[in-house]
Amino acid sequence: MEPMANPRSFFLTTPIFYVNDAPHIGHAYTEVAADVLARWHRQGGDDTWFLTGTDEHGQKILRTATANGVEPKEWADRLVESAWKPLLDTINISNDDFIRTTDARHEEGVAKFLQKLYDDGHVYAGEFEALYCVGCEEFKPKSEILDGTGEFEGEKVCAIHSKPLELLQEKNYFFKMSAFQDRLLALYEERPDFVQPASARNEVVAFVQQGLEDLSISRTSFDWGVPIPWDSSHVTYVWFDALLNYVTAIGYGRDDAEFDRRWPASHLVGKDILRFHAVIWPAMLMAAGIEVPDHVFAHGWLLVGGEKMSKSKLTGIAPNEITDTFGADAFRYYFMRAVSFGHDGSFSWEDLAARYHAELANGFGNLASRVLAMNAKYFEGRVPAPLEEQAEHADDAEIRELAASVAARADERIEAFAIHEAIAAVWELVDALNGYITEQEPWVLAKDPGQRDRLASVLYTASEGLRALAELLSPVIPEAAQKLWAALGAEETLGELAAQPIREAGRWRRLPAGVQQHPLAGLFPRIETDGSAK
Repeated sequence: MEPMANPRSFFLTTPIFYVNDAPHIGHAYTEVAADVLARWHRQGGDDTWFLTGTDEHGQKILRTATANGVEPKEWADRLVESAWKPLLDTINISNDDFIRTTDARHEEGVAKFLQKLYDDGHVYAGEFEALYCVGCEEFKPKSEILDGTGEFEGEKVCAIHSKPLELLQEKNYFFKMSAFQDRLLALYEERPDFVQPASARNEVVAFVQQGLEDLSISRTSFDWGVPIPWDSSHVTYVWFDALLNYVTAIGYGRDDAEFDRRWPASHLVGKDILRFHAVIWPAMLMAAGIEVPDHVFAHGWLLVGGEKMSKSKLTGIAPNEITDTFGADAFRYYFMRAVSFGHDGSFSWEDLAARYHAELANGFGNLASRVLAMNAKYFEGRVPAPLEEQAEHADDAEIRELAASVAARADERIEAFAIHEAIAAVWELVDALNGYITEQEPWVLAKDPGQRDRLASVLYTASEGLRALAELLSPVIPEAAQKLWAALGAEETLGELAAQPIREAGRWRRLPAGVQQHPLAGLFPRIETDGSAK
């Protein structure tokens, strides 16, 4: 036998979220997208590592902690435990690691990285004066500086936060980012899928073509951050520190074997932080002699009433407002199916309730309970035995062929980060099975003893279709898929759902005939809502 090839590595990250913000469905959206991708790749047998975490340094956090009369670390601890880690449970996230920028492993890794850049001549000291937005934790480019109106008349304000900018004058250390302009443009040219989707790539290319300035990477006006290793009167600029989480979490500077196993990563980010990830981050890595990431994928915003959600505008919706009514599976399904991944999407309670009932309750849930109920009624709760393959009916073959096609297309779409298209492909099988049962009328076949073999084949085809759906939907709606898997009798015969090779979900006749099935409670019970669903 030939030795097994090592599984390919798939290292996926979300942004690390600012502890100061309250988690809203925009944050949860990124986490769910990453979780679906990670679960799919794990089930595909890839060596998968899914990282998320929190960003805890910077002026904004220091100011809020001080206003609340506590040390910044205590403030961050409180928010991580009360808000950010519970969010992951609320929406059923399967992250392998959770990094905090206050972890010792992170701060030590940042110091090593900075020292290397300094030793290799990529950092210099300089004077600096510029307009700074504390909300963005960024010196603002001219394109994002507006003249204030109303109470801020005569002041310069941030285009994103609409708050006055602060003029900062400091002696700082600078990273020679301008030296990497040509290498970055060559990267975008040679690897068109490095930044995705295409609209995001075009934006990044245009930005870099305008010319890159060097980046101020230290601050002296406050002390809440990672000290600059060769000059402790400076702390590291929060973005320079935060971006490094992606390498410090996997052993940069302390565990070379782990780092080599995991790196490079695919980064999922919101489009508002694209520039940091697609320009500054690869330039930092180039300077340090580290391979750039595999992909930076920028998704769109979730809009509520046409506006991006924000804490300052009080438009943030907490994920549990949805999950308390509809459950985590429906939350995950809705945002992955209803929004084209990579574009902005609008959220409304009405759309959520309509999709929940039409697609989950009536489409998928009802299909599962009907098939299992007929197996119980006509075959004593066992998987019926189909006819030999050579005697296969054309209608059954159509379902078998569709299952194989759907599995292959869904996997190809997941590889391209098109999660919504992968789910749409899988849903073709849901719709086809519902149509198949309507056409075959097993309840009519059951009345004719001469049609017993045909009845068995129809219900076997439907049961095997459900087996394929449980595997393919497990990354998206893990709780419902697990309930269905157990009810089908698949757990006892095929093993755990998470261990099924998802890329082979379309391989037919895996569910053995004669297996005892189990009752299935409604996967998605009807929810009476008043339109607001709150």
